[in-house]
Amino acid sequence: MKNKKMKIARIEKDLSQEQLADLAGVTRQTISMIEAGKFNPSLQLCVSICKVLGKTLNDLFWEEEESEQ
Repeated sequence: MKNKKMKIARIEKDLSQEQLADLAGVTRQTISMIEAGKFNPSLQLCVSICKVLGKTLNDLFWEEEESEQ
């Protein structure tokens, strides 16, 4: 599942994938793969990304289930 919330938060902070990666201590490819839903980051990495973007874990990484109607 793509992480659109993280991408939107990154864009709102006017950060490139490279800049976010540098601030979080990972490679740009890692950020790209997380946003594309191709990599599950560790809890430690999730927390680092949240701190850089000024968001909570729930803001960026909690998946809300769609209610069935």
